[in-house]
Amino acid sequence: MTPVPRSGTQYVLSSGPYEAHIASVGATLRRLTYEGRDLVVPFDADEVRPAYRGAVLAPWPNRIVDGRYAFAGQEQQVALTEPDRGHALHGLAAWLDFASVVAAEGDGLTLSATIEPQQGYPWRVRVETTFELGDDGLKQSVRATNESPEAAPFGTGPHPYLVAGSAPLDEWTLSLPAAQVLEVTDDRLVPLGLRPVEIDADRFDFREPRRLGPVEIDHAYTDLDRDADGTATVRLTDPHGTGVELSWDDRCPWVQIHTADLPGGPAQPGHRAGLAVEPMTCAPDAYNADRYDYDTGLLTIEPGQSVTASWRIAAI
Repeated sequence: MTPVPRSGTQYVLSSGPYEAHIASVGATLRRLTYEGRDLVVPFDADEVRPAYRGAVLAPWPNRIVDGRYAFAGQEQQVALTEPDRGHALHGLAAWLDFASVVAAEGDGLTLSATIEPQQGYPWRVRVETTFELGDDGLKQSVRATNESPEAAPFGTGPHPYLVAGSAPLDEWTLSLPAAQVLEVTDDRLVPLGLRPVEIDADRFDFREPRRLGPVEIDHAYTDLDRDADGTATVRLTDPHGTGVELSWDDRCPWVQIHTADLPGGPAQPGHRAGLAVEPMTCAPDAYNADRYDYDTGLLTIEPGQSVTASWRIAAI
């Protein structure tokens, strides 16, 4: 029997110049190309996925500070999956095998997995994600259904590292239509409060497209400028004329931007190899919404009800 690759069962979608490779563990976008050019930082099929690269994040994206929160009057403690900072990072679905194939075609795929009730998250939530490849790029949607008898807290988002072209990240031009950034502590990235991007314009303000340079960013943004359809778009371009964009609907009022700075610096594989652009239905630490004086966007799914969010990656 052929062994299953470390990243799970593999699926390939093709449409015109686009090709997408999906791995079942975490319903991960393992690779996406346009005319053979990578649009996201890829990894090999028989490789344990590097951290959360390309995974579906649910039932929360980003962090729950200290892994503690209260919901419906009950205190909860989830496992600390970011031990260096002491937080619960990126939810419970990223290492699930989305083994149920709901639908599969040449240019479309729907996978499903269930988050079972467990310590710190005593709800059953079924997560379906659909990938559709077309002339306008790769659209992904996540649909979460609460199969519990009580309301459940929820949040979701993707975790792709975008690649504009062959030049180093420092030379890419970023367009990010966000007016506010979430200030966090330097050591643990604990949210402190919303600030206008002008508070440190060289680091945070990319409303007018400009070169990234050496800035280090690992922050959530909100107050997004959207088009008439409610779509927000981040664009990255390379000096050689290539690029990539990620757009998302109004279900995601937040986006995390990370320049992929790793503790080992340039000697560590993956350091500043791509720009993480993570649309999110809720803010970092949204499960502790009562701590903050802004709307964190935490979703509550009633029993038997569903919520859906979607985003699209396309070549420039």
